[in-house]
Amino acid sequence: MASIIENLEGLERRFDILISSDQIQNEIEKRLRLLSKTTKLHGFRPGKIPLKMITQMYGTQVQQDVLNDAVHKEFRDVVKNHNLRVAGYPRFEVKSPNSEGFFSFSATFEVYPEIIIGDFSQQSLERPNVIVADADIDKTLEMVRKQHVVYKSVQRQAMKGDKVKFDYTGFIDGSEFAGGKGNDIQLVIGSGRFLKDFETALIGMEVGENKSFEVVFPEDYHGKDLAGKTATFEAKLKEIEEPELPPIDAGFAKELGIKDGDLNKLREGIQQDLEREVAKRIKSKVKEQVMQLLLDTAQLMAPTVLINQEAERLMQDAKNNLEARGMNANQIPLTSDSFKEKAEYRVKLGLILAELVKMHALKASPEQVRTIIEEVAQSYENPEQVIKWHYASSDRMQEAESLALEENVVSWVLSKINLVDKPSTFDDLMGIS
Repeated sequence: MASIIENLEGLERRFDILISSDQIQNEIEKRLRLLSKTTKLHGFRPGKIPLKMITQMYGTQVQQDVLNDAVHKEFRDVVKNHNLRVAGYPRFEVKSPNSEGFFSFSATFEVYPEIIIGDFSQQSLERPNVIVADADIDKTLEMVRKQHVVYKSVQRQAMKGDKVKFDYTGFIDGSEFAGGKGNDIQLVIGSGRFLKDFETALIGMEVGENKSFEVVFPEDYHGKDLAGKTATFEAKLKEIEEPELPPIDAGFAKELGIKDGDLNKLREGIQQDLEREVAKRIKSKVKEQVMQLLLDTAQLMAPTVLINQEAERLMQDAKNNLEARGMNANQIPLTSDSFKEKAEYRVKLGLILAELVKMHALKASPEQVRTIIEEVAQSYENPEQVIKWHYASSDRMQEAESLALEENVVSWVLSKINLVDKPSTFDDLMGIS
């Protein structure tokens, strides 16, 4: 039996559950008799253990199991009868004992919200329109050239951009400090591996020279024991190498995979790569705008239980990411509260997308899913193996299907709005300053 469903704050609901004591007792006795037939106990033949002994051994646990099963069954029945869509898991609480022969519980839970999709008929979005220019190809070639830099030894004062080898020892208040010493350290001056003042102090030094200089650690330095303190460093320069960039010639083209060394083919290949990246980035930019438009125009509440679950998941992902990078996540103060805003965004967006998929019967075709998986696989050395790896897991396939459905939602929204092309540059699109 259940009482009337109460509407609490927001999406929270509650109702009482009454379960007959006789019903519970009958089920307990039934399960105990079954246990007496199947339980094995030294000194007793199978099926001959006294029911009283079985009750002493398992009675408390059986009662808990029977009550738990009865409460959950009653909850499911009420939810089904009232056509409720429960979000997350219910919270059951024991109420005051009832003198009329009933066990009394309350069930508190949240339901999925009503979702009102916005009107897009008067909406417009901007789509970046980018043409890859010769200057973009030149800039990319220069970046690739710098990635193939070689260093050669020189006898002169160190300059910014040189690779130097040195020893150093740091002191605070006259004493060495942990992590403040190194031998045969190699550093490209200006790379930012060390504090800026430290790297700047190496400029002008010659091989064999010793130098003493002070460095002030910033107040927000990651090592709290050093933050804000002034350290004196003693450094000895042991080697200076200057960068030498390879010429952009046939040999350079061959090194980059152009067998005949044709520079025009090299530039064409770079242009194709940049155009693929441009198309990918434009698609992503448009999708971001569509998703924000859906959120801005829809009306809905997000179940707190789903936000909390998503925040916990995001926090765990962040910890796993830190651990994968060799950091101790336990030393970094991460709490689920710091992920609540992002979690609410994701939960609301997920509910809106699911509603649109249902309303307009949007489907992910096998061809779409295959294309998405192939696009992911192209960034790996052996694409075919990656494709097989995806198809071997239902979870990975579901991820690809979800992406396909998102693409279909984006296409549906774009068919309802005004999409305006906005001229842009490659650097602006890529966020290069």
